[in-house]
Amino acid sequence: MLKNQTGCFIVKKMINLEEENNKKVRALLVGEPGNSLSELKGLTDTLGLETAGTIILTRLEVQPAYGMGKGKAEEIASEAKELEADCIIFDFNLEPTKQRNWEKLTKIPCFDRQEVIIRIFAQRARTKEAVLQVRLARLSYSLPRLAHSYGDMARQRGGSYGSKGSGETQLELDQRRVRTLIQQTKKELELVVKNRETQRKKRSSIPVPECALIGYTNAGKSSLLNALTGADTFVENKLFATLDPLTRKLNLKNGNGILLTDTVGFISNLPHSLIDAFKSTLSEAKRADLNLIVIDAGDPNSQNHYKTVKNVLEEIDAAENPSLIVLNKWDSVDQDELLQAELRNAFPGAIRVSAKTGFGFNELFDAISEKLMGTIELYEIPCSETALINKIRTEGIIKEEKWQDESVILTARISGKTKKLCEKYRRERK
Repeated sequence: MLKNQTGCFIVKKMINLEEENNKKVRALLVGEPGNSLSELKGLTDTLGLETAGTIILTRLEVQPAYGMGKGKAEEIASEAKELEADCIIFDFNLEPTKQRNWEKLTKIPCFDRQEVIIRIFAQRARTKEAVLQVRLARLSYSLPRLAHSYGDMARQRGGSYGSKGSGETQLELDQRRVRTLIQQTKKELELVVKNRETQRKKRSSIPVPECALIGYTNAGKSSLLNALTGADTFVENKLFATLDPLTRKLNLKNGNGILLTDTVGFISNLPHSLIDAFKSTLSEAKRADLNLIVIDAGDPNSQNHYKTVKNVLEEIDAAENPSLIVLNKWDSVDQDELLQAELRNAFPGAIRVSAKTGFGFNELFDAISEKLMGTIELYEIPCSETALINKIRTEGIIKEEKWQDESVILTARISGKTKKLCEKYRRERK
């Protein structure tokens, strides 16, 4: 069934997991073979659930009813009952039909990590754009799952002119309502995105390079933005603390500045409904002149997290953009020389920093400058080329400047079109 809330229909069967009588909802977590379930536990902790127990399967079978043999399914149902679990959460995708079968078997809500992630996004959405994006993701995710809200109880209803067809079931009626709401939400989101694009065009009229902080959720992107720019981005040691992009100016050496944007964190198996809904937000990574891929140096899964980030970048067509790997939280591995060597080997050329202590910031500034502005070159430009010299001052980084009678000797970093204009004036450095 659907009910009206703040002027919009929402899917009632997206089970309400609010605390009841000050008692946390208890969840039994079920994972694939070889899965430690540590990430799913982090997600459920962020959602405010209590872990009643964990089960790691020894194998997964292609079974249409439960995705595993009936005997194993009954064993899990029995374990959930014994642990007094309020719900079962699977760390793999649960198809709508299987979800319905599991709920019939266990008599408690059963869902997958996709729904957990969507719920977390729903909790943390603050701006109008984020709220609309999450609403769109929830509706898209729930539409094929409406059937398990009704089961065999979907009843036939008579038709009335202009509202529904004769004999249309309640399920069909509600599916149509959800589809209508999806279209309405998309239109609202398009308007919000259009306004943000207008603001972006105003920003881009001023030739300032743009960098995007991207990476796995909880890698410390917001902390790094705060430390580098003095921003006051909300920081919390939980997954998906940031959903909305925030842009601040970062002053590099010699007075040159760039725009630095914090973005939503990535995670493995990020629901496609969220990727589709957050495309406008994720586009910050696609349009940036440089992506700073932030990795938590102290996380034992850092290499897998990097692979996940690369996969998401490929999905949004941003994999070919210039990038720089930043190993954040280096202070957490200060005393572990073996781990330091492993990280250097896994991420050659990465910049090691600590948002907490400021370690490595000078190296990071230099690396950003080199990526954006190119290497330091020597140029001898005629004094008559005043427009070009001013352009270099605005868009490049001048390390040294010596004026002569008919020319100026510049040691500078220059990139893009300006570098092409200066190419004929380049001289060999001694």
